[in-house]
Amino acid sequence: MSHFRVGVIGAGRVGAVLAAALRNAGHEIVAAAGESDASRGRIAALLPGTPVVKPSDAARAADLLLLTVPDDMLPNVVAMLSASGAIREGQVVVHTSGAHGLAVLADAAAVGARPIALHPAMTFTGTDVDLPRLRDAVFGVTAGEAERDVTQQLVADLGGRSMWVEEDKRTLYHAGLAHGANHLVTLVTQAMEMLSAAGGDVPADTLRPLLAAALDNALAQGDAALTGPIVRGDVETVRAHLVEIRANAPETVASYIAMARATLDRVVTDGRVLPIRAAKMRQVLDAAGSPAQSSPSRLR
Repeated sequence: MSHFRVGVIGAGRVGAVLAAALRNAGHEIVAAAGESDASRGRIAALLPGTPVVKPSDAARAADLLLLTVPDDMLPNVVAMLSASGAIREGQVVVHTSGAHGLAVLADAAAVGARPIALHPAMTFTGTDVDLPRLRDAVFGVTAGEAERDVTQQLVADLGGRSMWVEEDKRTLYHAGLAHGANHLVTLVTQAMEMLSAAGGDVPADTLRPLLAAALDNALAQGDAALTGPIVRGDVETVRAHLVEIRANAPETVASYIAMARATLDRVVTDGRVLPIRAAKMRQVLDAAGSPAQSSPSRLR
């Protein structure tokens, strides 16, 4: 087992937490780069005593460089550090972008560095609350055969499990996570707003047991876990939903229609809703989504 001298560039919510987890596993965090007050606060809280330096100095001080900058900044950061000699031969260079694979580290590889893409499939607060959440978290990893062992070690040190992702599947992998997690937040927030409009004092308490059960069932059973008016073919219930949503939460109409259509397609394919009933449901959804649709009465 190797213990690395780790430098982290981009002490955001992810970088500071991963560096803290690596420190807990016995690695030495020798330098951190972060320009914002928030980043410096995270370094002070999670990595006390770690020198705050320029990115090039963090790279030069480390034999494992952790790049946790935003996706769009990553190519320029790698190019700049490689061209300046801050990234060097034999150095392990790890980025945590979900969408990028090894191609974004090509400049580092060209000077002899060992590139690794290591993305935690987890959401972060940037506080020590995140540290226990890393246990058993899955990391989407892409690395060459020569870096496979060190990649496995890093994931194990972080307390997680590896999901090996091919270079040309990185964007699809990331899209799956974003669609599931990010859009879930939007969906749940919209549902809470509708329940508040319906008179609910604490909509989160109303939704929590229902959503927890639905999520567990979906993860275990897939489409078989679907319930509700779309699966039952209750056209008039969906029509009534759309009337009330347009009247009380009009900004949610488009997402309700989109998810209803996607759900309908899945239950028609598996035979739970007959085509004739599905056609009536689609008419209702199409009418509600029409640009000419401007008042609740038009849905009737």
